[in-house]
Amino acid sequence: MKAMYKGDERYSKVGVLMDLLGIKDVSTTRQEKNGTIVWRLPIKNNWKNGKLIEVASFASGYVRNQNSGYSNYQLNKRCEGEPEYFDSGRLDELGRPMYTKFNTRSCVLIPIEIDRLEYLISYCLKNYFIKRANEVADGKLIPKWRHEYDVKNAVIENTTPEVSITVNGERYNVI
Repeated sequence: MKAMYKGDERYSKVGVLMDLLGIKDVSTTRQEKNGTIVWRLPIKNNWKNGKLIEVASFASGYVRNQNSGYSNYQLNKRCEGEPEYFDSGRLDELGRPMYTKFNTRSCVLIPIEIDRLEYLISYCLKNYFIKRANEVADGKLIPKWRHEYDVKNAVIENTTPEVSITVNGERYNVI
């Protein structure tokens, strides 16, 4: 584990979570100098020939997915921006110019590094570890309907339910 994850309580907590989840810090020296932190998750990307998923935290306040080369996307939360108005090039019946209203969405930047890292851990846990929990080790997805079908049609060997009762601290099995 890198030295940055030792010392400060919040950084060491992030380091412990990284160890538990199997996340590796793969930042290059140039990225570190620029304030960028890149993590490699132990989960394969479905779209890049089994390459492991990488996410990054940038000094600018953005948190991004780093997998797709030409289409890295922000993982920051989104907020509604101020509406913008553009001249539509048309006039109303009184000869006034008509405008088109355009609502924008922008990313909420996270300016403090430790806040970005904690957000990144929680995002990865929710969106990669939990949502993709039904993927097996080789990266193949088991669809939910397939899993439910297999469970429903599985042969159950012992159909007798086990019931136990605790009386005065002693446990008894009821048959």
